[in-house]
Amino acid sequence: EPAGMEYFCGQVQQKDVGRRMQVGQELLEYLGDPARSPDVEQDQQRLDKVIDELTGWVNSSNFKVALLGLDVLGAFIDRLSGRFKSYIGTVLLPLIDRMGDAKDQVREQAQNLILKLMDEVAPPMYIWERLAVAFKHKNYRSREGVCLCLIATLNIYGAQSLILSKLVPHLCTAFGDSNSQVRDAAILAIVEVYRHVGEKVRIDLAKRGIPPGR
Repeated sequence: EPAGMEYFCGQVQQKDVGRRMQVGQELLEYLGDPARSPDVEQDQQRLDKVIDELTGWVNSSNFKVALLGLDVLGAFIDRLSGRFKSYIGTVLLPLIDRMGDAKDQVREQAQNLILKLMDEVAPPMYIWERLAVAFKHKNYRSREGVCLCLIATLNIYGAQSLILSKLVPHLCTAFGDSNSQVRDAAILAIVEVYRHVGEKVRIDLAKRGIPPGR
């Protein structure tokens, strides 16, 4: 019996790390071969279940499982492109949490997956309207990560892809963050905004009561 969505729907629920590592690899191979996996898009309920379970992998305390979960979600994005849009709400919160991970590799991969959503699934601003909650995240690394993610978004997509007036206030708040890394990242992000839009941002900051010296 060749593996299909019915098989994976059962297997992704495994909690054993070794088994998850094995199933994750099988799922990557399966998604990478459309001829072998015509049923990915056919069974909405199973697809929903698999994506839901994978967000649990992304949240795993075992970083190898978390990375594999991120990889497999990336493969689903490649496979479904625009049809992945209905899962943005499901995957974005775990990705925001992982941007605050203790391991560089996990933080980086979470950010890359968010950028991939902008590239393949929905316009950058659509993602940012749902990503902005990260500026208030309890983990300082996630707050720092969202500032760095804004810099990456500007570098890849330019300012015209974003409604910056909706995002700059969050950066202004982050200037006063209790954590110095978040403050530094917010300043880098506003510098990046300035590089793209020039004086308009300085005027905007003055309106928000940021002292000219700052």
